This record gives sequence, C-alpha cells and structure tokens, in this order.
Amino acid sequence: MNPHSCISAPPAGALAAPPWLGLSVLLLGGFVTIFDLFVVNVAIPAMQAGLGASFAQIGFIVAGYELAFGVLLITGGRLGDLYGRRRLFAVGMAGFTLASALCGLAPDAGFLIGARVLQGLAAALLFPQVYASIRVNFEGEHGRRAFGLLGMTLGLAAIAGQVLGGWLVHADLFGLGWRSIFLINVPIGLGAIAAARRIPESRAPQRPALDWSGVLLVSLGLALLLVPLIEGPGQGWPAWSLWALAASAALLAAFYRHQERRRIAGGLPLVDMRLLGERRFALGALLVLLIYSTSSSFFLCFALLTQTGLGLDPFVAGSIFAPCSVGFVAASLAAPRLVSRWGIRAIAAGALAYAASLAVLIAQVWAAGAGLEPLRLIPALIAVGAGQGIIMTPLLNLVLGFVRQSQAGMAAGVVSTVQQVGAALGVAAVGILFGATLADGVAAARADLYVSAFVAGMLYNLGAALLVCVLLRMLASIQREAGR
Repeated sequence: MNPHSCISAPPAGALAAPPWLGLSVLLLGGFVTIFDLFVVNVAIPAMQAGLGASFAQIGFIVAGYELAFGVLLITGGRLGDLYGRRRLFAVGMAGFTLASALCGLAPDAGFLIGARVLQGLAAALLFPQVYASIRVNFEGEHGRRAFGLLGMTLGLAAIAGQVLGGWLVHADLFGLGWRSIFLINVPIGLGAIAAARRIPESRAPQRPALDWSGVLLVSLGLALLLVPLIEGPGQGWPAWSLWALAASAALLAAFYRHQERRRIAGGLPLVDMRLLGERRFALGALLVLLIYSTSSSFFLCFALLTQTGLGLDPFVAGSIFAPCSVGFVAASLAAPRLVSRWGIRAIAAGALAYAASLAVLIAQVWAAGAGLEPLRLIPALIAVGAGQGIIMTPLLNLVLGFVRQSQAGMAAGVVSTVQQVGAALGVAAVGILFGATLADGVAAARADLYVSAFVAGMLYNLGAALLVCVLLRMLASIQREAGR
C-alpha cells in the first residue's frame, strides 16, 4: 500500500463514481459557516436596538465568531485526519446548530457574544472537513468540478449573507427580527446531520495523540494576531494592540520551532512545516490570503457606502449585491473548464480582469460623488463578481492539489486559517484607509464623505488584485520548472 494514501480512501471503483450526494451535504456545511460570517453585518442596527448593546459589544458579536473560527481551523483539520472527517463534520454541525439556537434565543449581548464564540468553535471543527473530504474523494476532472462547486457555494454564501440576511431582518418573520438570521440554521443543521452518512469516511494513515502543546501555541498566537487586526483600527491602534501583535509573532515562532522538534523526534506535528517549505503551496496560500482579503473588505466598504453613506434600507442595500452573484456564479461554472484547458494562465487572466473591474468601479463611484445612483454600478458589480469567481473557484483546488492525500486535512486547515487571517487583514487595511478619510473630512456632506472613504478603502483591493496578478505569474513559472 502507498504510505501516502488514506486508510479509508475510496476504492478505485468508487473514484469512478464520486459521491455527489455526499458533496451536496459538504457544500451545505460550507455554506452555513460562511453565511454566518457575513449575515450579522446587515443586522447590527437591529441588534443594537433589541439588546441595548454598546458599540464595543456589537464589535465582539461580529469578531467573536471570526476569532474562534480562525484560531481552531488547523486543529479542526487535524482532528478530522485522526478521528474521521465525516465524524468530525457531524459533530461540528451538531455544535453549530446548537450554538445557532443559543444565538437566536440570546437574552442579552453578553450571552450572544458567548454563543457566537461557541458557534465559531463548532464551525472550525466542520469546515476543514469540507475541503479535505473533497480532496480525498474526488480526483482529476471530478475534483475540479467539485472544487468549482465549492468555490461557487462559498461565494454565494457571502452574498446571501447580505441579501437574504437583509430580507430576513426587514421581513421580521414571526416577530423574530434579527433572531431569524440565526434560527434559520437550526432546521438546516438538523437536515445536514441526518444526511451526513452520505459522506464517505476518511482519515489519515497515522493516528497518534493530538499535539495539544502545538494547539495551545498556534491558537494563542492566532488569537493575538486576529484580535488587534479586527479591533485595533477602530480604536486607533492602542498600545495593547501593538503588544498583542508582538506577542503573536513570538508565539507563532515558538510554534514553528515546536513543530520542527516534534517532527525530528519522530512524532506527528500539528502542521508539518515542510508543507510551508514547498514553494508552490506557500505561494498558493499567499494568493488565497490576498484574494479573500479583498472579498471581505469589499463587502464591508460597499455596505458602509450604501447604508450609512447613501441611507439605503438594509434589504435594498443587500439586494444591490445580487448582480455581483450573477457574475460570480457564471464565472464559477465556467472556471473548471477554462483551467482544465489553459491552466494557471486562465486564473491569471481572471485576476487581471478582476483588477480592471475594481478600477472601473472605483472610477465610477469617484466620478459620481454624492449623486451616485447604485443601479448604474450593476455592470461593474457583475464584472467584479466574475473576477472573484474565476480566481476563487479554481484556486482552492490548485493549492490543495500541491499536497499528498495524507496531508489533505492538515493542508485544508492551513488554507482555511489563511482565509480568515486574510479576511482580518483586508478589513484592517480597509479600516485604516476608510477611517482616515472619514476623520479628515468631518465638515463634508455625509454622502460625499463616504464616497471618498469607499474610494480610499478600495485602493487596497486594487493593489492586492494587481499583486495577485504578479504572484500568479511567479507560480506559473515555478510550475513550468517542476515540469507540470
């Protein structure tokens, strides 16, 4: 037996007929976890009014999920390797469903913050199993199609968080108001738990004890990285945020040394650092970080422009994202075929188109100023969505395809963590530019001020998209050197 194959990987006959029903359950799990990253944005005013929450408490309601989700993703991936990915998916979904119910029934802001942290911890258990299970159960063209569907699903989840979330808050179903954005997860989660048996079980070939010292180091290190990135910009980067970033660097360096010592001693580390030493995987992870940083910051900037700047209703503001979804879905469906024919060049062309569409959108908003009519942005929004779809959809498959199946769970945890770190970095960068513009234009009209802030914030996205174009050329060169 190949030592790099999974113990319970499907037999050869199963690979000819991939478990598409199981894939639908995995996609549902991925959808709800990403949906809950974005849906709270449109419900913030209603939460403040309903719970009497302070601005700081609202910040932690948003950040608590992201923090818990981000810091335990690597651990979640390793637990799936050790104890079975289908089992961890079901356990994580059960925890996510319970936490969603607690969020929806929260009597006060403190309770809701705790429930959101629990929800993020559960999401960290189930989400890496989505990537890893697809990686080990789908090969070749089937793998490209499966990851294409995953990329499309995650993108739609982000958009649905704005559109569907805005509608749920606006509709006030059964008098639940903002609570419905959490309670909707309960029937969905129960259905996913019941259908989880359709997912083929798989695990890594070795099952040593989990490296809890490594878990502690990486969790504390990432927590101290993400907390100041999310909270620091809004508070003007106080001293504690800078100390936290320094402590994070020290802890992550200690984590690296600890993992290397464990590997050299013959143990199985939480993350095999040789994985990050593989140039293609490391460069691919950097690309994931950059692309997902532009996605999160784009939603944030556009929501602030339309709701706070232009005074639109949450449902109307959220619905303006719908054209973006049209472009995203179309590009996501076409991407696997394009990449199959043209390889990395197709992704590079998509990145260039993405950068160009962002430039057009920025120019349109700047030229219109306070007289901006959001409907006129629809063509540019479609192009932005298409650019995201052509990059995000195949990039996940490309990066995870650089690793052996025995490393699938570990790699999925690393990639998922990079996505959350990227989201925090993007929000931090945009927050600095956006906030600085607002602070410099106190006397300006609100609409003009937010138009200027949007343009300033989106300059980060444009720069990141251009850098992605450069890095993709480097990755293509490395691929040619590797003879692929």
